[in-house]
Parts: sequence; structure tokens; C-alpha cells
Amino acid sequence: MSTDAPSPSASPAPTTVASLAPAQRRRITAEIAIVLGLSLGQSAVYAIVNLLDKMSQAPLAAQTTRLNPVLNDRQYFDLTYQLLGIFFALIPVLLVLFLLTEPGKSAFRTLGFTFSRPKVDFGLGFGLAAVIGVGTLGIYAAGRALGITTAIEPAALDAYWWTVPVLILSALRHAVVEEVIVVGYLFHRLGQLRWSTPVVIVTSALLRGSYHLYQGFGPFIGNFIMGLIFGYAYTRTKRVMPLVIAHALLDIAGFVGFALFGSAIGIGD
Repeated sequence: MSTDAPSPSASPAPTTVASLAPAQRRRITAEIAIVLGLSLGQSAVYAIVNLLDKMSQAPLAAQTTRLNPVLNDRQYFDLTYQLLGIFFALIPVLLVLFLLTEPGKSAFRTLGFTFSRPKVDFGLGFGLAAVIGVGTLGIYAAGRALGITTAIEPAALDAYWWTVPVLILSALRHAVVEEVIVVGYLFHRLGQLRWSTPVVIVTSALLRGSYHLYQGFGPFIGNFIMGLIFGYAYTRTKRVMPLVIAHALLDIAGFVGFALFGSAIGIGD
């Protein structure tokens, strides 16, 4: 993929954050609300309601949250529903990439969602995955001990020939949706609205934590911290790809690892 940019003399002057008219600011604000309402903002609302529902029924420590559940009792209808869910979950990402595409500048390049710097992307991605992975296990254990986190079953699919491939696709789906929208898109648009970098990082992290509240307060805290780390990393690199790689590695390890070994070692009990 080419990284050559058009010469300044050949391209129009970009719109700076200082030159945004009130109408442009209102349009961007409305756009953010619509994108989040179609994607992770909607998930956050449902997660909060789901948490309140669980807390009104029994202590969180006595409940189990099942990720990647069975969607149909018949194997191939289950597979069809799984694939459709993954496909349609990615539509908001396509919307974001469309909205951020400008004449002469791809949204992929704007967000750093390319493979143009593989050493940086994979090096930072593996490093972040290692740090976040260890921290996540610790926060989960603490949350279970304190009774503020449900037991989490990362993969509740039945064992079929397609189970592992679907879990990998599900992990990639979560990684792309969350990092492109909650980090890349949100940082870009809020930056245009002249939000300060610390406020953007905290806002993004709070959103990330909020749509995990259906798992309990421990995952909220863990994902909030993850959001702070990922947000800071993005401000340093201006690339979303390392975050997608790190997130995918974490979810693949959790989903596939549980599917293959969870019942044998008692994870989720």
C-alpha cells in the first residue's frame, strides 16, 4: 500500500479544528451520536440495563455470563446465525470508514488501520496483549473474590468442526469494531471538536468499560484501564492497527483457549 501523500501545493487546505463552524460542530456531534447509537453506545445501554437486571435477581458472584452462546439447536442454522451476527456487527465499521474517507485520503490511512508498519504494529500489539492479559486475569480474580464480577464463560458454543474458526472470527470482529470505533473514530472526531487529549482518552475508556458492565464491575474496571492504556498508545502512534492486533490476540486466547481447555481446568466455575 502506497504511503505517498499529495504535495501541499496540489491539495486544498485541510479544515482545521479552529475553522469548524457551529453547523459543522453540530453535524459532527450528531454523527457521533448516530454511530454510537448503531454500535457500542447501544451496547453500553443494554449492558447497564442487563447489569441492573442481574443485580435485582441474585448476587453477581452467583451468576454466569456466557459469551459466544449457541444461537440455534441445529448445527448449520447455528453456524448461519453466528456468521450473520459477525457480518452485521461489522457494518458500523464500514460506516465509520465511509464517513472518514476524504478526497485523496483513505480512512484506513487516517486511522492507521493498515499493514504499512508491520514491525511496529505487531511488536506493540504483542506487548500490549501480554500486559493487558496478565492484568485482566488479576482483575477478574479480584472481582470474583469480592463478589462484584459474574463467572465468565468465554465460549459457550457446542463442539463442532466450525467452532474454533467461528470463535477466531468472533475475536477479530470484537477487535475491529471496538478499536476502530471507540479509539480511531472517536479520537478523530472528538479531536475535531477540540476536546483535549486526556478528556478524549478518559471518555473512550469509560465507553469501553460501560459496554462490559453486563459481566459485572470487575470487567468494567479492567476494560476502563485497558482503554486508558490503548488510548495513550494511540496518541503516541496514531495507529489503530496495533490495538486491533492486541485485542484480537487477547480474545482469541480467551475464546479458543476456553473452548479447548476450559472445562478441563475449571475456568468459569
